[in-house]
Amino acid sequence: MADVPKLPLAGRRIVVTRTRDQASDLAAKLAVLGAEVVELPVLRISREVSKQALADIMLELGGYDWLVFTSANGVHNFFGEFFRIFDDIRSLGLMRIACVGEATAKAVGELKLKVECLPKKATAEALAAELIATGSIDNAKMLVITGSLNRDVLVKKLEEARAIVDTLQVYKTEAVDLSADPVAAEYRRLGADAVLFASSSSAQNFVDQGAALRLEKGARVPLYGSIGPQTTDTMRKVGLPVGFETSVPGIDELVAALIGSLK
Repeated sequence: MADVPKLPLAGRRIVVTRTRDQASDLAAKLAVLGAEVVELPVLRISREVSKQALADIMLELGGYDWLVFTSANGVHNFFGEFFRIFDDIRSLGLMRIACVGEATAKAVGELKLKVECLPKKATAEALAAELIATGSIDNAKMLVITGSLNRDVLVKKLEEARAIVDTLQVYKTEAVDLSADPVAAEYRRLGADAVLFASSSSAQNFVDQGAALRLEKGARVPLYGSIGPQTTDTMRKVGLPVGFETSVPGIDELVAALIGSLK
């Protein structure tokens, strides 16, 4: 009988710091490759939207030229509110849709809506540049869907290009207290081969946990992996050594960078 090839992550303990809702796709990819996946979400995401702001936006919805999503969370929470108010997707009107990255575009595509602007690099700066390159935003009315921790760089760049920009926050991101979490206790005792960060906020909150995630003597010291340059910058600012970074932000790219770094 021929030898069964060893899976690339067999025997490796990999920590995923995303929220449990977000982690499922990444965790599944790691498990298929043989990893022991440790889910250690340092953030909690929940819907939060101002009733007055929502009412004002929905009254004007048909007047927007562009609807811009900066995350899949924004897509899910925006349309959760949209379908609570309207019973027909055509109530969106004829606006065009832009998304920051593939995961966000996938969430829009699940609603059978077309994404007309998608940058190759999943950053706010790249999305702004791609939108400006369409030549369609001078004096265009744009609605940007955000969370509580969104940077303002996208809105600033669009306004500098003479767009008329409104924002609507539809969710908030909060830290999770892991001090009494049994999975965190196991991490302190055993450590891991790698800890993966898919956002700046997850890196910041991982460090903010302090003693709850401080490794005990003899625990395996992990490599810390970043999904992209913005997350890498935050990791360095908070004192996390960057073991590896994706060449292009994305979950598949993060997994590939992980495999390459653990060889």
